Amino acid sequence: MSDASAAQAQAQTQAQTMGFQTEVKQLLKLMIHSLYSHKEIFLRELISNASDACDKLRFEALAKPELLEGDAEFAITIDTDDKAHTISISDNGIGLTREEAIEHLGTIAKSGTAEFLSRLTGDQKKDSQLIGQFGVGFYSSFIVADRVEVFSRRAGQPPQAGVHWESRGDGEFTISNVELPDHGTKIVLHLKEGEHEFADGYRIRALIRKYSDHIAFAVRMRKEAAAVEDQAKDAEATSEATSAAETQYETINHAQALWTRPRTEVKDEEYAEFYRHVTHDFTDPLAWSHGKVEGKKEYTSLLYIPARAPFDLWHREAARGLKLYVRRVFIMDDAEQFLPLYLRFVKGVVDCADLPLNISREMLQQDPAIDTIRTGLTRRVLDLLAKLAKDEPQKYATFWKEFGSVLKEGPAEDHANRERVAKLLRFSSTLADREEQDVSLEDYVGRMKSDQKEIYYVTAETFGAARSSPHLEVLRKKGIEVLLLSDRVDEWLTDHLREFDGKSLRNVARGELDLAAVQSDEEKQTRESLSKEHAALVERVKKALETQVDDVRVTARLADSPACLVLGEHDLGAQMRRILEAAGQKAPAAKPTLEINPAHPLLQRMEATADETTFNDLSLLLFEQSTLAEGGQLAEPAAFVQRLNRLLLSQG
Repeated sequence: MSDASAAQAQAQTQAQTMGFQTEVKQLLKLMIHSLYSHKEIFLRELISNASDACDKLRFEALAKPELLEGDAEFAITIDTDDKAHTISISDNGIGLTREEAIEHLGTIAKSGTAEFLSRLTGDQKKDSQLIGQFGVGFYSSFIVADRVEVFSRRAGQPPQAGVHWESRGDGEFTISNVELPDHGTKIVLHLKEGEHEFADGYRIRALIRKYSDHIAFAVRMRKEAAAVEDQAKDAEATSEATSAAETQYETINHAQALWTRPRTEVKDEEYAEFYRHVTHDFTDPLAWSHGKVEGKKEYTSLLYIPARAPFDLWHREAARGLKLYVRRVFIMDDAEQFLPLYLRFVKGVVDCADLPLNISREMLQQDPAIDTIRTGLTRRVLDLLAKLAKDEPQKYATFWKEFGSVLKEGPAEDHANRERVAKLLRFSSTLADREEQDVSLEDYVGRMKSDQKEIYYVTAETFGAARSSPHLEVLRKKGIEVLLLSDRVDEWLTDHLREFDGKSLRNVARGELDLAAVQSDEEKQTRESLSKEHAALVERVKKALETQVDDVRVTARLADSPACLVLGEHDLGAQMRRILEAAGQKAPAAKPTLEINPAHPLLQRMEATADETTFNDLSLLLFEQSTLAEGGQLAEPAAFVQRLNRLLLSQG
């Protein structure tokens, strides 16, 4: 070895003190001070991490069996020392290199960390729930320990490549190389004063059965001395039994993948805990579906509907999907090919019997078997939601509040299940006149008037704007229910969901509103006579606004307002325009139609105004106030103010 190589090796072996990433310091402070009521979760998190490490090595060993180093039986071992007040969690999984230890234990690479920290409130209860959306993982050790040591060696590396990492959670950590004969990781927690209960073997056994019974690998602990004495009746002395207790281990958990067990043998508490293992969420799931499909394609799935949306729900490029196993061998996290994007909130696992163990993400995209499984899993999720909506409406209301806007993407993305998704949609309406979205399309159709042929709706930027839209006036007067759509995705939804149960969906702010089916002959004649009687007024307004509007006509919509703007049948609405502009795309130009209400005093005054300058000002004001009523923005606000002031002064 050259002098330079020797010096480099010596530097690597020597202890090196480094500072935590700023976000880690904040996270540590938060967990240490805010999670005192959830402190036992550290064990669940560390066992889950150990399980993941074993999963990863088992997968890598498919291609490189030499990584196992002759140790093919994966297990997680927990030791407690009530005298030294320590607890250690060991696994024979993939392990860490020095560089990986620095990266994974000293920084948070997870996207959204800054957003997470910005949303902290200082309220311990709320903050502890928020952490559940991000996962706490290794850092949960510092909830109960004032010093944490990690001994790790990556599989395939030589014994002298072992790593010793140590920190007191005070902003710094120390790392050095040590010789470790076995691959894997051992975490030693030196418990704080007041947390010595976690060095009690019986206490840890109870927590393992409570939180980690579902782990697919054996979680082992030393047999208690009393138990060994019972088994060693032939031993000549108690000391031999005590000695045996130091070397004999027993499996504490089921050590069987939960999804492989019959549903009748799995308790609700076990399903809920497995969900927390998969998602690192503190809250219970709203619902789950556990099923096995046999036949041409054989697979088992365990799918969960969370109770709360994750922080990155609207990041369409964020990691999503199910944990994929092939014949109980872990293959990958976030396998997004098994569910459509509008179901990206679903968590869980899928275990396929027919896929090759070396399958990659690219192969998943090309494998025709995946389409079959995707179809089946999508149906299973939609059936689960339908059952939740029917049997537990309060839970479904919680689901809709968190994920409804995402589900609204379904009709555009999944034509085959459009009707199924449509039945799950919920909206506000003029019937209840409240912001809660709890009206289904089936509810609406069931209440339609006998002569009503269309499902009426209006879109707006906010619920308040939708509720007060002038386009609703005649429909309200006639007692016709209108759906109030104010989510940004609603125009996208209605562009693709054109009908339901044989009834077409009709935007009351687009095109000519044909109310022939619900109008009396007298009402039709009145409108026709108004159009003829005020034809000259219509022409004058049209001339005054020839650069602003496409047409002017007498309204069939208004009862109290002087005017409103109406889009063409195929024009983009305000919501879609804003979405396109936010994405840097230019929306196609289109002029609206202005509908006027000749019975309104403002129009009567305009009709009597001989001065063309004043008439033009009033026409522009009519157009601008109609724009504002729609929640739109004026092209020239200053000109509007000057025009309004001029008209106000003229009244003096």
